[in-house]
Amino acid sequence: MTPVAEKRLLQAVTALACLVPIAMGGASIVFGSAILGGVDNPPPRDLDSHFRYLSGIFLVMGLAFASCVPAIERKGGRLRLLGAMVVMGGIARGWSALEYGLPSTGHRFGLIMELGVAPVVLLWQARLAGRFAKENGDER
Repeated sequence: MTPVAEKRLLQAVTALACLVPIAMGGASIVFGSAILGGVDNPPPRDLDSHFRYLSGIFLVMGLAFASCVPAIERKGGRLRLLGAMVVMGGIARGWSALEYGLPSTGHRFGLIMELGVAPVVLLWQARLAGRFAKENGDER
């Protein structure tokens, strides 16, 4: 596969993955912790406040990932920082799973994204950046 074709594929995968934090972050801001189901109505104020705050961060993280899509081969630093945030969140989610048991299906999907998809995208981007650098005579 040519570097340009590989870039397009990575851009598509990254753009698709961005939809998760953008959609869930936005919906969670609007609906609060009630989006999870099984939460008291009204929920504890501090829980809902914290949940919506974190949802705002999640939304912006998705937008920040999306900002990397156009020139993804040159956005390694930003992707690594965002990816580290996602992986750390997955580690925290895994800790919860060990302490309290596996979460619902949606959160299991999140765990796969955080500890599976995100690291693969980061490794793929690093490989692609190296290919583009080599093609441009910039040996890294």
